[in-house]
Amino acid sequence: MTRLTPLQIEFIGSVLNLKPLVAAFDCDGTLWSGDAGEGFFSWELELEQRLVPAEIARWARSRYADYKAGQVAEEVMCGEMVTMHRGLREEVVQRVCDAYFAQAVAPNIFPEMRELIERLRESGCDVWAVSSTNQWIIRSAMRWFGIPHNRILAAEVAIENGIITDRLIRVPSGPGKPEAIRSVLKSAPDCAFGNAIWDREMLAMSNHAFAVNPNPDLKEIAIAKGWAVYQPDANHSGGQ
Repeated sequence: MTRLTPLQIEFIGSVLNLKPLVAAFDCDGTLWSGDAGEGFFSWELELEQRLVPAEIARWARSRYADYKAGQVAEEVMCGEMVTMHRGLREEVVQRVCDAYFAQAVAPNIFPEMRELIERLRESGCDVWAVSSTNQWIIRSAMRWFGIPHNRILAAEVAIENGIITDRLIRVPSGPGKPEAIRSVLKSAPDCAFGNAIWDREMLAMSNHAFAVNPNPDLKEIAIAKGWAVYQPDANHSGGQ
């Protein structure tokens, strides 16, 4: 375990002192540096033993280029990154996601965020992971944080007899994050943590909002609204 700095310890204490009963965390960019969903998407399309058929891979590359050009909405692209796996066995996709996360993302976990979640769970706080990244990557990730599957709200599709379908259950992005939270909780989270504009609505619904590792647009909003802003030290990240 990485030794925490005084600043990291101070941040953890600032949250624990609020004694939250419910906390909601965005994942990519908030719990670790980088975007695990985008990274896995690019990585899986380059695998020699493809997960998805070649024609789906070609479509996905073209579709993603359109998304980057602003021609496909964020929530639509996030949903399609899940539904493109239709027809595959879920256990196969999950296994590949587990391997990818351990290798490519876990070393970039912010240790204070991992410690914070551990301390919150020990205190009895109900901790939720809310992400527009595909459900399998987030499940892989939450094993490192001790968050069970029934506390994950990610981009999810229906599974039938172990086979992935293209029927979306949810895509928690932007307004979709509060919508997903309200579907499982009777009241708003005491604390919420996010890094991007797509977390704005989730942060706004909480009693105490924390912009963690914020993108410039979210940082501007956070400062204007008086939300707490915290910048992890990338030099102290590590998944061990």
